[in-house]
Amino acid sequence: LISRAIVATMQTDLKRLVAYSSVAHLGFIVLGTFAFTTQAITGSVMQMVNHGISTGALFLMVGWIYERRHTREISEFGGLGKVMPIYAGVFLFTAFASIGLPGLNGFVGEFLVLIGSYATLPVYAIIAASGVVLAAIYLLWAYERVFTGIPDKPENQQLTDLNAREIGLMVPLVVLMLVLGMYPKILLDRTAASTEALLDRIEADLPARGVTDARRHAVDRAAALELRQHHVVAAIDRAAQRRIRAQLDAGASARHPLQLVEGQAGSVEDDSARGLGTGISTHDR
Repeated sequence: LISRAIVATMQTDLKRLVAYSSVAHLGFIVLGTFAFTTQAITGSVMQMVNHGISTGALFLMVGWIYERRHTREISEFGGLGKVMPIYAGVFLFTAFASIGLPGLNGFVGEFLVLIGSYATLPVYAIIAASGVVLAAIYLLWAYERVFTGIPDKPENQQLTDLNAREIGLMVPLVVLMLVLGMYPKILLDRTAASTEALLDRIEADLPARGVTDARRHAVDRAAALELRQHHVVAAIDRAAQRRIRAQLDAGASARHPLQLVEGQAGSVEDDSARGLGTGISTHDR
C-alpha cells in the first residue's frame, strides 16, 4: 500500500498514476480481509465496490483526455480547468472520492477497514492510515499540474469539454459515489450476514491459533470497554447499598415506642418462664 502510493506520486504518466493508485487502494482490501473482524471484512467488501466505481471513473476520464490530446504525460497539460471546466470539476470530484473524503464512497470503506483492523493488527492499521495522506498528495498534485494555471500550449487551448454522451456516462458514477458515501447502509446490510457466515466458516475450517486468537482478541477488546462500564455501574450500586444499609441501621435504633414496649414485655415473660420452671404451660404464664 505505502510503496505503491509512493510510486504513484513519482509518475509522470497520468494513466500510470491512476493505475498505481488502484494498486495502493487494493492494499486496504487485503488488510481488511486478513484482519478477521466483522468491521474490517465489511469495509473490504465496501472498498471493492467503491474502488470499481471511483478508479473506473478515473480511468475513463484519462481515456477521454487521451483521445483529445493523444498524450498522457502530465507535463504536456496545464490550465485545462479554464478550457474544460466540466471535465475538471468531475475529475476533482472523482479524485476526492478516491482519496476518501468524508461524505463520499471512498471514506466508508477505508474507515471501516482501519477501525476493524486496528483491533487485531494495530501496527499495520497505523501504517495504512498514512496511505490516505499519500493518496491525497499524488492525486491533488496531479490535479494541480493538469488543471490549474494558464493553458500556455496551443494544443491545450483547442480542447473541447465533455459532450452529452460523456456526461451521461459520468452521471450514474457520480450519483453512486455520493449515495454510497451518504447512505452506505444499503450496501452494508446486504453484506452483514455473509460476512458473519464467512468468519464462522473460517473459525470452523481453519482452527489455527492465529486465526481464532485474532478474532477472539478483537472480541475481547470490544468487551473490555463494556466490562469497565459494568464495573463502574457495580461500584455505584455498592455505594448506594451502603447508604441504604446505614439508613436502615439508623432507623432500627429509633423504632416506634409500641415496638419497644412489646419487646420489653416479651423479654420479661421469658425471664418469668425460666424462673418458674418448665412445668408451667404457656397459657398459665
